[in-house]
Amino acid sequence: MKRKPKLGQNFLVDDTVRHAIVDALGDLTKRTVIEIGPGHGAITSILAGRCQRLIALELDRSLAAELTFRFREQSHVEIIQGDFLKTDLRPLVPEGETADVIGNLPYYITSDILLRLFAASSEGLLSRAVLMMQREVADRVAAAPGSRDYGLLSATTQMNATVHHLFTVPPTAFSPPPDIYSTVLRLHFASRFAELGIDSAGFDSFLKKCFAQKRKTLQNNLRFAGYSADQLSALWPAAIPAQARAESLPLEIMADLYLALLRIGNNQHQ
Repeated sequence: MKRKPKLGQNFLVDDTVRHAIVDALGDLTKRTVIEIGPGHGAITSILAGRCQRLIALELDRSLAAELTFRFREQSHVEIIQGDFLKTDLRPLVPEGETADVIGNLPYYITSDILLRLFAASSEGLLSRAVLMMQREVADRVAAAPGSRDYGLLSATTQMNATVHHLFTVPPTAFSPPPDIYSTVLRLHFASRFAELGIDSAGFDSFLKKCFAQKRKTLQNNLRFAGYSADQLSALWPAAIPAQARAESLPLEIMADLYLALLRIGNNQHQ
């Protein structure tokens, strides 16, 4: 199998793993599925026999041509040559419905793809996703507050989806074998912004400020972002220790702090 290193291509060849990944999406008989980076079609070939409609997005022109020829007689399978990060998903999802997503994510753009999926889910386009990614990244995505791996990626993901850790995949499942292990996660997209009474754009920006420098306390990060010591002292919730770091706090408490800071900003402009 020819590989283009700049695209991060490690092709899945383990039969048990590829079936387990598709199985994790559940019943697909009436579902539209979007596959990210199908490669040589290890997962595509299974999906084609299970889902109502399959749209596979492949960046590599030669692989897209290979898949187009291979699935030429299956009218419910569409191969699109293009960059997932630049593709408008709205025309791909039937009106009034949602799609599921599956993919072996390139290690170097996993975070970018996740953010793209969250944006699409906020538009009501996506229901769930089964994604394979580098194990260390998956650990960060699924980490709980207070754990070593919890950070901005964890918080951002968990504001947009419920994360389930499924299984880990060894390098031997790929050709050529990568230098790292991979992990498969299942995400059920469910935004928490309305539940917590906060706006998504403002809170996303707030989280970036809170996690700007991981070794600093939350108060220090916020002072660096422009809040004065007096402002923080006046509104600081009793539930947050003065020396707390952002990675130690649950999203509910972070949302309360964000709303308190927002009120200060609003009062200053009145």
